[in-house]
Order: sequence, then structure tokens, then C-alpha cells
Amino acid sequence: MDDKTADLRDLFVETTGEEGVTERQTAARGSLSAADGDAAAERLRELVAEMTDRYAFVSDLPDPDLRRVVRAFFDPETRGAGSESWSAAADAAVASSLAADADAESVFRARMDLHLVADADRDAAPVPYAALREPVLEARSDAGVPDDGVDAAMAAALGDRAVDPDTVRRYRRVVEADLASRRVNHRYRDAFTDLLTDADLSTRLASDARRDGLEEATEDIETDVSL
Repeated sequence: MDDKTADLRDLFVETTGEEGVTERQTAARGSLSAADGDAAAERLRELVAEMTDRYAFVSDLPDPDLRRVVRAFFDPETRGAGSESWSAAADAAVASSLAADADAESVFRARMDLHLVADADRDAAPVPYAALREPVLEARSDAGVPDDGVDAAMAAALGDRAVDPDTVRRYRRVVEADLASRRVNHRYRDAFTDLLTDADLSTRLASDARRDGLEEATEDIETDVSL
């Protein structure tokens, strides 16, 4: 085996205490039986239905289209985008595949409702993401502040940058989707990830701090962990 494979194997043994690799672990990526596929589809239906019951969705897409949005988000074949490198072009590509009459903005709203925020959504802001998060947190601490009041607070954080109101609203939706996901410990995002991805060992053991929003949550915590 090459050096990378050997390193991964050593990491696997150290982490799990297992010397061998089972047949399940050696199965090819995406090798699901028909029963597994049916169970995954049913679980996806349950998760999306639970979210639509729990939250006031902005999106008006029907549940089958919402499930399609979730599947597409974790499918690297969607216009060459992954869940981190998502783009407006990917939203448009998904929109063209939906049963409903939808556009890229419709898919974006659905993604935010489903807590599917990509790094590209955060990185699009002309100021550090934290600078947009803080005014939303402060404004939302008062339940009586309407959406346009939050937008005004965000516009103030943007300073003299020429940002149109539609773009400010987009930033707000990104921030609020991240905050809603964090309030439930990223329960739905993680469930979708577990259900729809079958990453290799190195990816399973890695932590994407930006994606999960843990960077800000743990920035003041000192750790001394030796793997």
C-alpha cells in the first residue's frame, strides 16, 4: 500500500481500536441495496416533513422538490459543486430540475429553510461574516424587531459599501439559517450529511469548522487533545 493508504489505515486502527476492515467498510461508495435506498428515501421524507412542521418556511416549494434540493446539495455532480463550493449556478441548475416553476432564488430560499448553507454563501459578503452575524444576533434578541429592522442593522454594519436591499436580505437569510441550525446543534444538517454521503475515512474523521459554525463557537476554548 502507498504511504497515504498506510497513514489512513494507522489512523483508523488508532481511532477505532479495530485491526480489520469489515465488508461494510470496504463497500464501494454509494453501494446501497434497494432496501437501503428505500429506507434512506423514507428517512429523508421524515426529516423534511419534520422541518416544515417545525419552522415557518419562506420557500413555497412542495416537499418532493425540497427533498430534491437536499439531495442535489450533497451531490458533487450538481454543476460541479459540492456542499462547500455551492454557487448561484448550482441553484439555477437545481431549479431547472424541479417540478415546480422555480428559479435560482427559489432554490436559495429552500436551502436556507433546510439549513443548507455553503461556504460560498458566507464568503460572498464584502465584510467578515462575523460582522454580519453580530447585528442579526443583537436585533433578534428583541423579538419585536421586524425583518426590515434587521436588514437596517446589517446595512449599518456594511458601512458605506453600495449594497442593494435584495443583497442585504440574502445575507440576513444566510446568517439566520446558520443560527437556526446552530440552535439545534446542526441536527438536520448532520442528519442529511449522514444519510446522503458516504465519505472515506479521512473525511469522516475531519471537521469542517467553517461549515458547522464551530469556529466562532469554540474560538475562546483552549484544548489539548492528542490523537
